[in-house]
Amino acid sequence: MLNMLPTDSYRVYILVVPLSILLLAVPLWIYSGPGPGFAALVVAAFCFFVISSLVRKVVKAREQECLLDLQLIQSQKLAAVGELSAGIAHEINNPLAIIAQEVEWARHQLQAEKPDGKSLAELKDSLDEITRQVDRCREVTHGILDFARKRDPLVQSTEINKLVEDMAKLVEREVSHEGICVIRQYEKDLPPALTDPPLLRQIVLNLLNNAAYAVGQNGTISVETRMPDNGKIEIEISDTGCGIPKEDLNRIFDPFFTTKPPGKGTGLGLSLCHSIVIRLGGTIAVQSEQGKGSAFTVRLPLEYNSHKSR
Repeated sequence: MLNMLPTDSYRVYILVVPLSILLLAVPLWIYSGPGPGFAALVVAAFCFFVISSLVRKVVKAREQECLLDLQLIQSQKLAAVGELSAGIAHEINNPLAIIAQEVEWARHQLQAEKPDGKSLAELKDSLDEITRQVDRCREVTHGILDFARKRDPLVQSTEINKLVEDMAKLVEREVSHEGICVIRQYEKDLPPALTDPPLLRQIVLNLLNNAAYAVGQNGTISVETRMPDNGKIEIEISDTGCGIPKEDLNRIFDPFFTTKPPGKGTGLGLSLCHSIVIRLGGTIAVQSEQGKGSAFTVRLPLEYNSHKSR
């Protein structure tokens, strides 16, 4: 009940009843004599004292409640920072441990008096593994920077079908050797949208890569664009992969949450997609069933509105 009453309005309540009685006391004093008028003044003073005392208690309680709310918000922020820090440490420490192990093994190989061809080949493999782990660390740090920067979109007229097709071709070339089929279904005469092409490419590419990982070999990825009657453009990317467990659906957009095994993902991709979609003034939704696949739908307005996206 306290949340429903603005603190500034309490002062009004202090005065309403006493002033009403005071206005009644004046005509009583004039027409009925000083007795009834004085009694009305006493009642007005008593009401003023009682109401002001009650209001002061309510205001104090409200201030304490606001203070507790601020403390709760601050503790939630600290908890989020702690969770983010733990995720960063986990994602960076794993490749660092592998790098340290590979460096130690390479040092041992180099200390050999006459390294043979097999040792040199193994040394090359070790250096390649170090490079992969360094790239993984770089991917994590770049993802964190992209997640934190949140630059304002640079909007321009964008052909959605062409942009989506460019990303579909890119992923199709990479997964063609795995027997993955990419099916297109683009709505004809789709009007151009005022959006940020690089940011939108990042969303589509990330969703396509996730779909490719989910389907594995000989799976199917479907890419669809459409424009329902609500005036928004929809981009849907679905797959016939493993699906997402129901208990994980509410967490997939959280930073560093991933269902992939260690070393296969940073857990920042979908979180970054969600952040970008919000900045573009749109929404992203997911439908998934384990063993049958997932479908991610991005909805974007035809015209970017900087006020609504904040």
